[in-house]
Formats: sequence, structure tokens, C-alpha cells
Amino acid sequence: MAVDIHEEEILGKAYDGRLMRRLIQYLKPYKIQVAIGVLITIAYSGMGPLRPYLTKIAIDSYIEKGNSAGLFKIILVLFVVIFFQAMLRYASAYLTQWIGQKTIYDIRMEIFRHLEKLGVKYFDKNPVGRLVTRVTNDVEALNDLFSSGIVMAFGDVFTIIWILTFMFSLSVKLALVTLTVLPVLFYITLLFRKKVRSSYREIRVLIARINAFLQEHITGVMVDQIYNREGRAFNSFDEVDGKLKDANVRSVFYYALFYPGVELTSAIAVGLIIWFGGTHLVSEEFFRVHGGISLGILIAFLQYTEQFFTPIRDLSEKYNILQTAMASSERIFKVIDDKTVIPESESPEQLGEIKGKIEFKDVSFAYDGENMVLKNVSFTANPGETIAIVGATGAGKTSIVNLLMRFYDVSSGGVFIDGHSLKDVSSAELRRNIAIVMQDMFLFSGSVHYNIALGDESITFEKVKEAASLVGADEFIDRLPAKYEEDVKERGAALSTGQKQLISFARALAHDPRILVLDEATANIDTETEQLIQKATTNLLKGRTSIVIAHRLSTIQHASKIIVLHKGEIREQGRHQELIALGGIYYRLYQLQYKDQERLSNRLRSSAVK
Repeated sequence: MAVDIHEEEILGKAYDGRLMRRLIQYLKPYKIQVAIGVLITIAYSGMGPLRPYLTKIAIDSYIEKGNSAGLFKIILVLFVVIFFQAMLRYASAYLTQWIGQKTIYDIRMEIFRHLEKLGVKYFDKNPVGRLVTRVTNDVEALNDLFSSGIVMAFGDVFTIIWILTFMFSLSVKLALVTLTVLPVLFYITLLFRKKVRSSYREIRVLIARINAFLQEHITGVMVDQIYNREGRAFNSFDEVDGKLKDANVRSVFYYALFYPGVELTSAIAVGLIIWFGGTHLVSEEFFRVHGGISLGILIAFLQYTEQFFTPIRDLSEKYNILQTAMASSERIFKVIDDKTVIPESESPEQLGEIKGKIEFKDVSFAYDGENMVLKNVSFTANPGETIAIVGATGAGKTSIVNLLMRFYDVSSGGVFIDGHSLKDVSSAELRRNIAIVMQDMFLFSGSVHYNIALGDESITFEKVKEAASLVGADEFIDRLPAKYEEDVKERGAALSTGQKQLISFARALAHDPRILVLDEATANIDTETEQLIQKATTNLLKGRTSIVIAHRLSTIQHASKIIVLHKGEIREQGRHQELIALGGIYYRLYQLQYKDQERLSNRLRSSAVK
């Protein structure tokens, strides 16, 4: 699996004002807490620079003069400052983390809510692993921005302002000496930013690729094992994982150079302060008399220098957070802004208690907007009728179901239920009246009871048992250790294919639909289970409109009408015997299946004789 990271995917702005304004909108519900957090952070940021100033007072005013009583008082003041600094730091950390978690919760819920509204077409184009990355890794990257990025950046900025204020109030000369190293520091910082800018977006891209790869190959691990593809899968994963490792190593390399560079600059500043301040302190005694450089000022400046470079290093870390957040937010908003949704009517019509009449009128449809998979399809299913749809693979059978469920909209023509166009009915109202059983059944992790009722509180336990009994699922459910509370595991891994299909039948029937759709629902079921389902559903289908897409023609011989699709067009319609007598496509399909079944029976009989 080759992974190409295109230049347009990895290059971008370190700071994007448009994205940041959108992110700030998520803080609006917590603006009071944010304001309090900023005030606490500003107050906390001033406590640290106050300590060297108190140290200067202690040395110059009390230690040098031998005033032990005054020294004790300044020690108490210093203790109080340290205590309040600790309390404010606790309050700031807790509040900012609280804001961050609340905001992240809101964003994650918005993404999931939007994903549930997106049309099926969107999921056809986007791997599950990539979407999982958006909801997990990318959202978590924003957590650092909201919890320790925005508010704490204010703290770092105000810490620098407080330090500079105290430094210039103590000695303008020493303050200017300290600031002489700033051009070097700015150059190091700009070089660092330039080098790491592209690596963060590349890392996000590769994490999404890895998640998509893992989801696909863990789900399809049996195929890899059956065809001995483990080695090729490993090599493909090694290629993607290697690119992620290299991107991370590059990022770490730049940080490994940046922090020692800042430390070296800090050491140079300390050396300049000791040289300049010490020289004046030794050779110019009158400076102390005239308010010049004293021993207390010199020691305070050494402490200020250490404090001054700490928030600068922290701001560089905030830049890392900002880079990651910009890349992640760009991907998150790309999902949120996606309009691959089925448009809903502004004034939807109410279906109410429907009779179940289905009409397709001159329906044409293309998934890509160009290549039509359905062409001028027209048919009517009257209330209570069972309509069967047959045809070769790719004839357009499942597309009819997709349009009926309004997973997609028709390209031309219209689909109607009881005379209501599906475009004028809300999707929720439509799907409340239709149940579908597909060939590829899906079970959620959880109990058998949950998978039948799907959390619908209106479906009682008795109704769940009744539905299971009607399709014959109660026989195997009663043999399970926990019966209806048995955990079916992820995707129903604890059950056989036939058992999972029986549960999906019970699920559809428990929701008591007026329209029932069976999309090759018995294609993966053994003959015994198929006969069980056929027997259980014969009476149930009476009074309901049902559309049956069948692979086995033997299961639809009693349908009210059989529609034969060929290359997206209706070629034949009628009952089983009528179509057999016609001698057309349906007759040939029936003959092929009959001969295949006959050959299989002969092989089984021959094996039994041997």
C-alpha cells in the first residue's frame, strides 16, 4: 500500500485566523469561566516575578543591615506569596482543564451528530479509520489548545510583562543587558518554527492513514490469513508506520536543537549579567549609594533571567500545540462542513398511518451523477402486495432499495408512498414505516435483546420475544447461557451467520413496519434456516407491502409480482408462471439455478453412495 503525502496536504499556515475564530466560538458558552481563568492566570503570573523582588529587599534592606526582625517579616511575606501562587496555580489548572474538557465534549458530540446526518454516499468515499481519527485523535489535539494553550498563553505573556516591569524598575542598565540576547533568541525561534511547520500536518495525515489501514485489515484479517497475505499486509503497514516514525523523528530533532539553543542563550544572558553587574558592584561602590546596582539587584536579576526564558520555552511549546490544533481543526471542519446530506423539506408532510402503496415513476439514478444504474424504472406495489425484484449482479436491485429508503435521491423521476413524494417527507418519518433486512447483517456489541429492540423503549421485552418466536430465533436464543441478555460481541462474532440473520429478521419485525424490505436476506443462510424463515414470515407479510430482492428464485414463486431488471431497466414483469411461460430472461435465470441445484444434488448423492 503506497502512501503519498502530497505537498498541498502538509503545507499550510502555522496560524489561520479563520480557523481560530471558528474554534473560539466553542468557548462562548463558557465565556464567564474563560474570563475568570484569564484573571486567575494573570494574577498567578505576577506571583512568580514578585519573589525575586522580595529577595532583593531581603538582601539589601535586612541581610546587609543585620535586621533579623525585618528579615523574618519578609520571609513571612514570601511564604504567603508562595502559598497564594500555589492556590492560584491549582485554580488555574483545574479551571482551564474543565473548560478544555467541556469544549472537547461539545466538539466531539457535534462531529458525531453530523456524521449521523451525512448521506450514505459520504461513507462510500471515506474510510472508517479516517473518520475515527477525526473524532478521537484530532479532537484530542484541540484539547491541549483549549485546556493549556489559549488561557495559559495569556499567563506566559503576562509573566514576561511582569518580569520586564520588575527588571526595568530595578535597573534599566541590567535590563538592557539581559535583552541583548533577544535577537539571537528570536532567530532561533523563527528557524525552529520554519522547520517544524510541515511535520505536524504530515503527522496528522499519517495517523489517519494508519487508523484507516488498521480498521480495514483487522476487519479483514481472515482474508489476509486465508490468502497468506500477512507478509504483504505487514510490509504495507511498515511503509505507513515508517513514514509516521520519520515525521515524528524530524519533529523531535528540531525540538532537540531548539531547547538547548534556548538554554545556551539563557546562559549567555546570565554570564552578561554577572559580568556587567559584578563589575559595577566591585568597581563602583557609589552605585549602591545612588541607587545603582546592588548585590540584591544582581541576585534578583539572575532569578529573573531564569524566569524570563521559561515562559519563552513554554510559548514555543504552545506553538507546537497551535500547529497541531490548526492541522486537526482543518480536518475536523472539513467533516463538519461536508454537505453530503439528503436535503430535507422545510415543511415536511406527515405520513401518519400509511397504507403502504409504493410507486416508482420514471426513476433514473446514477451514483456518480453520470453513469445511470437505473433507467426510467416504473412500477407500483399496492398495499399488502409482495413485489420481488430479480436480475443479474449489477442490474440495479439494491439501488431500488437505496432510493426507497432515501439513502440517495433520484436523478430524475420520483418515488412515492401513499401518493407522497419522498422528497416531501422527512427521512425519520419515512424510515419509521420501513424495516429492511440486508444480506450483510450488522449486529452491535451488546445483548440479543438490545440488538432486536435497538434501545427503542416502546418495544417491550414481550414484543422482542414475540418477534424472535415468529422468525424461529427463539429456539437458539433459549439455548444461550444468558438467553436474551447474552452478549453477541462485536459484529455478532459469538453467533453463526444464520443466527445473526434470524436476529436481524426479529429486529425488523419487532419494529412493526408497514413496509418490509428483504434485500437478498436469505442469500447467506442454509436451506434449513431459510425454510424456517420462509414459514415464519409467510403469514407476517400478509397485510404489509413487501419488496423482496431475491437471489434464490425458489423463494419468490408466490410473490404478487416479479420484476426482472437487466442493466438498470425493467425487462419483464409478472407472476412466476407467467414469466416462465414467457421464456425470457427470468426463464433463463430459473433454468440456470435449477441446473445448478440439480448438479449439486447429483454430486451429493454420488458422494453418499461412495
